[in-house]
Amino acid sequence: MIPILKTRAVAVIALWAPLALSAAPADTPPGAPVTSQPVACLVSGDGYLHAQMRGAIDARIDWPNSGTRCEGESRDNPPGVRLSFQRAAGAAPNLLLVFGLTGVRQGEAAREVKANLTVIVQGTSRIFGTLGDSRCTVDSLTQRPLDSAGSYRLEARGFCTQPAHAVRGQGEVLVSTFEFAGPVTFYTENK
Repeated sequence: MIPILKTRAVAVIALWAPLALSAAPADTPPGAPVTSQPVACLVSGDGYLHAQMRGAIDARIDWPNSGTRCEGESRDNPPGVRLSFQRAAGAAPNLLLVFGLTGVRQGEAAREVKANLTVIVQGTSRIFGTLGDSRCTVDSLTQRPLDSAGSYRLEARGFCTQPAHAVRGQGEVLVSTFEFAGPVTFYTENK
């Protein structure tokens, strides 16, 4: 039993050590307070998320670039992109929204894109999902290259015609409209 505990301890240290070491700059004296970088969606300052939610969660989301975490990447199955948006700590309600956009290709504008939406209430077991891309649509989508190769500022506007249902338990959330701009990195070209 002791060798297993040692193995687990070594594994935990190996996983967390790089994070702990990267938390403070090398020239920071031991015990000095660590200052974190301000949270921002896009370095250019023009990222955001706006959405209207009704049902189990009633909220008008108006998240500006500052204080919003967002990231996106290409996905293979189904081909398209996935973008996530979350406010920095302390937001109420503490939500994470994940949009899966089907058929989006690197650098190309698009219309009438099918969208899958997942709404997660952080710190709880409440998760709502459209469970497919037939309930939400992106009216318009544009992309602008960013400095990093394969990365774009993706801006989209859309709506959902049916609610996202609770994955466990009861309830549903209708995101009647949404609009966002965030980064997406294409690791392989989706053609």
